[in-house]
Amino acid sequence: MMMVRKSKGLSERHIRVLEFLTKYQSENGRPPSIREIGDAAQISSTSVVNYYLEQLEKMGYIERDGRVSRGLRLTDKIGEVIQVVTDLMRVPVMGRIVASAPMPVPASDFNYYDVETSVEIATSLLPAPDKNKQLFALEVDGDSMIDAMVNDGDYVIMKPVDSNADVRNGEMVAVWLPNRDETTLKYFYKEKDGYRLQPANPTMQPIMINKEEPLEIKGKVVMVIRRMEMVPA
Repeated sequence: MMMVRKSKGLSERHIRVLEFLTKYQSENGRPPSIREIGDAAQISSTSVVNYYLEQLEKMGYIERDGRVSRGLRLTDKIGEVIQVVTDLMRVPVMGRIVASAPMPVPASDFNYYDVETSVEIATSLLPAPDKNKQLFALEVDGDSMIDAMVNDGDYVIMKPVDSNADVRNGEMVAVWLPNRDETTLKYFYKEKDGYRLQPANPTMQPIMINKEEPLEIKGKVVMVIRRMEMVPA
């Protein structure tokens, strides 16, 4: 598998198009059609597909010949942003995690497992100590961590922890508050009289937890998988 690395001027949609072009060309020996590109990049309008292809042509990643059907080819510049990935792993999605004010969620959100519900990540992108861990993923609901580049609809890849003592101040964690039947995604800080759950959003206040109140840290974030932007047709 080949992955397009983020490079100056490339949006998530540009990356998705380039990844598909590279994969299709290697598997079929010819370029895809405009419609096939649109289907792969989740773009319903051929004019929008052409818009992205024109931008990629201006950036030097592709060349196009409008006189020929499927008249498109990748240039040598694509080699600057291609990374070969062969060590993909599937991470189960265990549910959703609230990234706003904490709110009630079913306890099953942390126990759910469906082999069909998973995300793929490259182990080469993980920190070395986390490559062999039993990781899980949570879908983010809310915008309290936007300044940490975690947006609504993203997936956070979590590493389980054995106890709260395994978490250092400033780490982003999934927290379960049993007395409140609530869960939330925040930065964790241990304070003199309890805990501070700090959002990464200047419009929101931290959540203060008294030291007598039980608090369970279910895992800490090791990676964020971005939700792809959608372009209107």
